Amino acid sequence: MRVVLLSGGSGKRLWPLSNDARSKQFLKVLKNEHGKMESMVQRVWRQLKKNNLENKAIVSTSKSQMEMIYNQLNQYIPVVVEPERKDTFPAIALAAVYLYSVENCSLEEVITVLPVDPFVEDHFFANIKEMEWALNNSGADLALLGVKPTYPSEKYGYIVPSSTSPKEYLNVSKFHEKPREATAKKLIHENALWNCGVFGFRLNYIIQLLKRKNIPVQYEALLEYYSKLDANSFDYEVVEQATNIIALPYAGYWKDLGTWNTLTDEMEAKIIGNGVISENIAESNIVNELDIPIILLGVENVVVAASPDGILVTNKRSSHKIKDYLSRFPSPPKFEEYNWGWRRVLEYRGNGTKEEILTEKIHLISGKTLSNEPFNSLEVWTVTEGEGLIVKNEEMIRIYPGSSFTFTEGEEYYWKAVRDMEFVVIRTQASQMKQHDSGQGPVNSAISEYS
Repeated sequence: MRVVLLSGGSGKRLWPLSNDARSKQFLKVLKNEHGKMESMVQRVWRQLKKNNLENKAIVSTSKSQMEMIYNQLNQYIPVVVEPERKDTFPAIALAAVYLYSVENCSLEEVITVLPVDPFVEDHFFANIKEMEWALNNSGADLALLGVKPTYPSEKYGYIVPSSTSPKEYLNVSKFHEKPREATAKKLIHENALWNCGVFGFRLNYIIQLLKRKNIPVQYEALLEYYSKLDANSFDYEVVEQATNIIALPYAGYWKDLGTWNTLTDEMEAKIIGNGVISENIAESNIVNELDIPIILLGVENVVVAASPDGILVTNKRSSHKIKDYLSRFPSPPKFEEYNWGWRRVLEYRGNGTKEEILTEKIHLISGKTLSNEPFNSLEVWTVTEGEGLIVKNEEMIRIYPGSSFTFTEGEEYYWKAVRDMEFVVIRTQASQMKQHDSGQGPVNSAISEYS
């Protein structure tokens, strides 16, 4: 069996910490078993390791998230990158074709697809392993993993079984999307399950489906064809068209941490970052990535979240509405992580002329290398922390805090950190940076979006 982790999403419901480059699964707000902060994707990868599934997993993601995946997991995991962001059917199709034509997986191989960010107990992945047995034993085309409901939720879709289902798995009769509470109660009485977005199928099932749709089943060919694919969900293109579907029940804790309300329920720390909450305040949280303090007095059941992208103050029950307001503030992400470190925009001043100035802080991890691609920009780099080397005009110079360098338009240079380094960088125009030590090729820093 192979496992495909889907890493997508724009992260708008957890703004301002999440954005197009750093979706919710990358926010380090959860504590692991050793008390260290980790993200949802790190938690899931750790659980895969516990269940001996790590070496069977690949990640399907977009270009904007690739560097974050490498940074938070490791740079050697297999990653399938969409040429452009679409929905779950194109992403799963690309991953399946990669396994078929690049890794030469057998057509009888069972592929299990799941989101990269479920908040579940470890034995959830034992159920994932059972999907291979269930598909082979039942002869079904598709297998789903469904969560036994703990209350009549209106937020989730339901998998409704037939009345003649065997005990080990359920034959699926129909689906019901986000019912009202009264209908949800009836569905639970009929042994319906919450649909948690986990699919299992034999590789041959998807490859033959793609052939019928005249979609290429060779990886390089599909990459070129990708822009022609409709941005449809896997549910729409595959699940709703299938007739022989089974579901395995999962009787354990499962939660979608998609809003500040649900996420803070699972955060052990009430305060992350620089902040204070006054005594006798119930169910309030501060998540602060800025250097300035946040003080919360006398306000209950609220979240205050702050990052370089903005500041959010919301009642927890209203936090899901944030997407309705973000269109008023269109701007590129001001904080991004990469395999070499991270960058944070401190200030941007511009009026559409050559006088535009971008000031940012850059963190370079020890042992990593960072270089520019020559652009029409004047840059001043000042080292504020750490130690390393710079190569400029074929000269190698040792650098320490306080070292400062000015680069004229088109001048080439690169840095290497001996210890973790931080810089304050002032640019008159946009530029790009790329990583040379990992073999991953250019890394777009998105600085050019500010010009």
